[in-house]
Amino acid sequence: MTQINAIDTGHEEIIHDAQLDYYGIRLATCSSDKSIKIFDVSNSQQRLIAELKGHEGPVWQLSWSHPTFGSLLASCSYDRKVLIWKETTPTGLPPQSNPTGATQYSVIYEHERHTSSVNTVAWAPYEYGLMLACGSSDGSISILSSTGDGKWTTRKVPDCHPPGVNALSWAPAVLPQSSDDAGVQGTTGEPVKRFVSGGCDCLIRIWKEQDDGWVEETHLDQHNDWVRDVAWAPTFSFHKDKIASCSQDGNVYVFTRDTRLSNNWECITIGTHFNDVWSVSWSLTGDILAVAAADKVSLWKLGLDGKYQCLTTPQTSSTSTGSPSINSTMESTTGESGNIPVMAT
Repeated sequence: MTQINAIDTGHEEIIHDAQLDYYGIRLATCSSDKSIKIFDVSNSQQRLIAELKGHEGPVWQLSWSHPTFGSLLASCSYDRKVLIWKETTPTGLPPQSNPTGATQYSVIYEHERHTSSVNTVAWAPYEYGLMLACGSSDGSISILSSTGDGKWTTRKVPDCHPPGVNALSWAPAVLPQSSDDAGVQGTTGEPVKRFVSGGCDCLIRIWKEQDDGWVEETHLDQHNDWVRDVAWAPTFSFHKDKIASCSQDGNVYVFTRDTRLSNNWECITIGTHFNDVWSVSWSLTGDILAVAAADKVSLWKLGLDGKYQCLTTPQTSSTSTGSPSINSTMESTTGESGNIPVMAT
């Protein structure tokens, strides 16, 4: 049974992103009104606990860190900045909180080295350490990292998608596999850090860390228009990788590879042509894919016949469920001003 609840966020303009934290009890939203709002949604409640104002332009996307590092929230904006917020009692900077002062967040780091809108942010798996990837319309990707001492280092990867970066997603942390002479499988070494990006050059690029830098491992060119979103699936096999993508061309693809046999990626098309598809997201188990398009959100799962089957199609919305960025045609919106649907099954 699918249940859809609407949350009145109080945002005054279009909502671009909504993200639940690791435990699913806090919901962060961001909007063209330049604000971020955080709600307590535990026990079926919808209570505003903080409103954060630090950006000078529309806020495009949010990302929660793993709780190992505390309650950290990254945000990116048209103002070319990335802000990292922490739930804390700040010293120096004024707190951003609700009027009752129950919950406070302060900016612990501000990254402003991009020359154009920053469209996407994504925290790496906690096994990689405290690491954040940021993609911009200037075509570059920045990797921010910290050892937790309050100091941050930046490694910039230039010309990743020259017309602009729209989406990023990290690969799960999986140890390299090995086998002995008897064919017994085991793990060895450290996990190889990888992430996938999509951009306005119609390409999906896969990057890996090498010699203290980042190099392109391969690229996928099935799309023929801007790639809007990419999502690397959580681990469902030590030997298999899986990435979903969606594009302005109306297509949604799932790419898979078996690392034991080949580095070549196989492509499966999801459903038929979608209307203004904006985002894709995997379930925690990596076997169900959510696709958000202009008029609906649908769930898909691989069937025994090797094709993805639609599990359910919640009621059609009169507004889009995407996440437009500065690279977008802004006629498509995340949802009507101030309201977002929350679906539970």
